Amino acid sequence: MTTLRASPLLRGALIADALASGAMALLLIAGAGLLAELLGMAPGFLRGVGLFLVPYAAFVGYLASRTVLPATLTWIVIIGNGLWVVASIAVLAGGILSPTALGVAFVLAQAAAVGVFAELQYMGSRRATLRTA
Repeated sequence: MTTLRASPLLRGALIADALASGAMALLLIAGAGLLAELLGMAPGFLRGVGLFLVPYAAFVGYLASRTVLPATLTWIVIIGNGLWVVASIAVLAGGILSPTALGVAFVLAQAAAVGVFAELQYMGSRRATLRTA
């Protein structure tokens, strides 16, 4: 199995991702009703995204707590973050949702944040020490 000895950048990016994802999960689950009206998105959609983020945040937090990370799982997080950005833009461009202007800004802002996490995680993985067992 190929592993990575986490660089400080990789660990920090994973921690930030886990914390931001956990905070977003709480916001979307607890505030779905209020946010739905402001963002122009269905409360069930917002709650569903929040519920998805709970295990994701826990998983990324677990990875961040490790000194040695499975390379495959690290890359799943990085690629998953990249796909999240693409999906966020596709949801807006494809007319799947009919968000308000604030909703569009919200989706773009969270996509930008996730893109930054993906880039920092990628850079951190390049600085990590690769080990094969």
